[in-house]
Amino acid sequence: MKPVYTALIVCLCILSLTRADTYAGSAEAAAQKAAQQWLSLVDRGKYDQSWETAAALFKNAITKAQWHQTIKAVRPPLGQLTSRHLTSSTHTTSLPGAPDGEYVVIQFQSSFSHKKSAVETITPMKDPDGIWRVSGYYIK
Repeated sequence: MKPVYTALIVCLCILSLTRADTYAGSAEAAAQKAAQQWLSLVDRGKYDQSWETAAALFKNAITKAQWHQTIKAVRPPLGQLTSRHLTSSTHTTSLPGAPDGEYVVIQFQSSFSHKKSAVETITPMKDPDGIWRVSGYYIK
């Protein structure tokens, strides 16, 4: 292979990897924004609204009444949020037990007035309309 072609192939590979990294970074940023907005609803006790703004996958898995009952049993006992810090954000196209798609698994180290250390995992997904919405939420 001629040196010019080799250099061109290397440049195209680097450009391709850079575009993929840039896309993953912008997807993570959009997903993080969606997660923060959704968590704000939960933090303020707006559980019904959090269900309404969640991904179709979330709403198909749990009714609004079930979500309200479940989250009300979990969040209020923790008390008020005192801090939340992003610890990881990973873009992926597959998750166990979920259909293939675009997801970002986000973890926060959080502290509440009655629970000093908790890990919140929130998983926004890109819905078919192109909007990032929360498809899963867990507190440990």
